[in-house]
Amino acid sequence: MPNTRLFLIVAIGAVGFLLWQQWQIDYGQPAAPRTAQPTVGQDVNPAADGTVPSVAPPSQSGSDTPSLPPPSSGGRTPDPADGGQVIRITTDVLDVEISTTGGELQHATLLEYPLELKTPEAKVELLHTDSSRYFVAQSGLVSSTHTSADHRQPFIASRNEYRLGDGDDEILVPLTWEADGITVTKTYRFQRGSYQIQVDQAVSNASDKAWVGSPYRQLQRVQPFIDDDSFTNPARYSFLGAALYNPEDKYEKFEFEDLGRGERRESANAWAAMVQHYFVTAWIPPQQENQVLEAARVPSTDRFLVRATGPAATVAPNENGYFPATLFVGPKLQDRLETLAPGLELTVDYGIFTPLSKVLYWLLEKIHALTGNWGWAIVFLTVLVKAVFFKLSEAQYKSTAKLRKLQPRIQSLKERYGDDKQKFNMAMMEIYKTEKVNPLGGCLPILVQIPVFFALYWVLLESVELRQADFMLWINDLSSPDPYFVLPIINGAAMYMTTKLSPNPAADPMQQKIFQAMPLIFAVMFAFFQAGLVLYWTVNAVLSLAQQWVITRRIDAADSSG
Repeated sequence: MPNTRLFLIVAIGAVGFLLWQQWQIDYGQPAAPRTAQPTVGQDVNPAADGTVPSVAPPSQSGSDTPSLPPPSSGGRTPDPADGGQVIRITTDVLDVEISTTGGELQHATLLEYPLELKTPEAKVELLHTDSSRYFVAQSGLVSSTHTSADHRQPFIASRNEYRLGDGDDEILVPLTWEADGITVTKTYRFQRGSYQIQVDQAVSNASDKAWVGSPYRQLQRVQPFIDDDSFTNPARYSFLGAALYNPEDKYEKFEFEDLGRGERRESANAWAAMVQHYFVTAWIPPQQENQVLEAARVPSTDRFLVRATGPAATVAPNENGYFPATLFVGPKLQDRLETLAPGLELTVDYGIFTPLSKVLYWLLEKIHALTGNWGWAIVFLTVLVKAVFFKLSEAQYKSTAKLRKLQPRIQSLKERYGDDKQKFNMAMMEIYKTEKVNPLGGCLPILVQIPVFFALYWVLLESVELRQADFMLWINDLSSPDPYFVLPIINGAAMYMTTKLSPNPAADPMQQKIFQAMPLIFAVMFAFFQAGLVLYWTVNAVLSLAQQWVITRRIDAADSSG
């Protein structure tokens, strides 16, 4: 089959893939949420009063795992505007604000990630308290024997500003709370160059009875609004929602629309997160501890919640208890995520192409380590892929060159049989058989490369490492379309010249017109794709054209000498 038909296959596949993505966004039906069956004294729905879990005494619940109370109207919904001192912490990569109300982390700005290249002073903000983009990280201790030091309680801080100095490696931010003879110290630990925040809660029991309680860590947010609704915005195709992980159920994603009834899991080695394009915020409890994981919509609000609640612990009078956890607020840097917690690297979601995308990203990363430029890494990856498929491509181009030599004979058959397509096809297949030409010989290389194309598409879509990555000259962001359409034009030109080396005399006039229009169709389509993806396809097209030209010249020369 000539290359023009192969390009048509790729175009139909690419357009179908984009249409499928758009259909899922616009009309896809949310899957029915899987819910655990409530047991006595438990409810899978979070409380309406700010979603604070409760702890029942072991004698009442029969379990050392805290359970959620039924929805009630008691308590106070946490509101950052209610007051509380704001503590600002600035490191080399984070600008954070913590409220003394519950020690809530209510603002987080990523200093190394501009929103747009044209406005580098505006940075990505993951956490915020504005109602339209409310997203906060909360933690606390709930007790069945004393007043709970939850995220609504007033803490005390000694300072309201911390800044990482040139000679400093970390910042410690302690907050304290006291009631009923119990002192709770919540300490935030920030380290240079790190998006990991260590959050430790310590209990000092100076009362005359044992303190019984459980730690919890949770994220609350509203569903964010994507202001750019065009199909060229890659954030529309990236997953946005809640995620839970445990060894039994593995990585589970929940779109906000699916959280009406709630999700509940119980396991050790677990974590809970909110995931968005390029970035993730996750609570990672001590991995050896059993955790109750929950993801739900907060009743009667527009907020959604994920939470990890630890097992109940007892702190005897005059003793201390310690409850550590890690909060990750930052980009989905794959080399960091996989060392932080099992399965956390899966938040870089390549979908069904994950196995192949992981291999391609690994290759890109290794090449980037040598070149220091993601654009050149894509170029050399293309050459490497081309080398792997070299023999397949060679067979394709030899078949195409032979078909080209047969063009006059096939054209003669077409004129002889006129509209009798059956006789024409039989005669044409007889020529193919006699000349030992396989008209389908060119299909395999393109069909093999289609998964590579889509796998690389997801690598470029999801890998924050390539976000706003500079290549050269006019291409200063490989994750955005080519601003001057140079790459799509080069690709279209290479395709056009390839079609000239790939005649298709058997095609009817309509097919011929479609084939002739394919380079233009691809050029227009690629004008909206990320420059990194178009760079891959353009380099591949140019290499394919060069290989086909050389093989065609060799066959022509051999025939002339023979």
